[in-house]
Amino acid sequence: MKTIKDFQWKKGIKVEELVDSFGSVGFQSIELNKAVDVVIKMKKDGAKIFLTFTSNMVTSGLRGFFAQLIRLRLPDIIVTTVGGLEEDIMKAKGEKFIIGDFHPDDVELYEKGVNRVGNINITNESYCRFEDVISPMLARLYEKKKRWPVSELLREIGSMLNDENSILCQAAKNKVPIFCPAITDGAFGFHLFMFQQKHPDFIVDVVKDFSNILFSVSHDDKKGLISLGGSISKHHAILAGLLNGGMDYAVYMTTASYASGSMSGATTNEAKSWGKVKDDSDVVTVIGDVTITFPLMMVCVLDRLSEEGLLNER
Repeated sequence: MKTIKDFQWKKGIKVEELVDSFGSVGFQSIELNKAVDVVIKMKKDGAKIFLTFTSNMVTSGLRGFFAQLIRLRLPDIIVTTVGGLEEDIMKAKGEKFIIGDFHPDDVELYEKGVNRVGNINITNESYCRFEDVISPMLARLYEKKKRWPVSELLREIGSMLNDENSILCQAAKNKVPIFCPAITDGAFGFHLFMFQQKHPDFIVDVVKDFSNILFSVSHDDKKGLISLGGSISKHHAILAGLLNGGMDYAVYMTTASYASGSMSGATTNEAKSWGKVKDDSDVVTVIGDVTITFPLMMVCVLDRLSEEGLLNER
């Protein structure tokens, strides 16, 4: 029987030691400690790992960490929302996002041409420059062929980028597919719309990409999911799992409440009622800000996997 132990600071404590101590502190710290074990198990079991995240996490400084994880070959499949992809391209081209405040004068920000994401600010000029970048990319895609499944389009765009901290660039280099079912839900989608007005035969095939994600795994594969936040990116991955026998491992990290009945707040236990997660699966739900919980968990995971020679470090 495990008992609660008091946490105490010691000089030079490492992240791995800190997260290990969480296993005896209580509340969400225990769930975070469990999440480390689940991710390590899915990796050691050879599971195909889905990593899903919403665009606000790419707005934050997690963007380069996601790219690093792809380079280390931890996730096999990425599912995300389009805002993060357009912001990945923006940052790859040198755009800087500004640290602001959660409680500014938002009308004043609007008048200054500044858009707020929590306490991060993005200027209108950044989106104008994004148009200058994406338009020639779409023209190159059109010259190559007229019909693109979303994941193939994103891989091609990733090959046009030269930034080691870019999610799209690393995914293209390491042959990790990126699925984005709501490709039109952002500035990227607007530019696809505008390009199609001039080129009606240019087709972005979302339904074909649904087929692609379904066939990215099979009933015979062990399947794992690390879901950050929720929304369509989370559901797209667990739906692919459902149609292939359910997930064997799942770690959910979210700030949403299960009481709302939303996908973002739905727990791993709720997923079992649908068969999205197997009834004997190894699962954990961690409640908290992903910009805090995810780096803590993953640094501990990476340290352990590195010690055992299970990372693709090169």
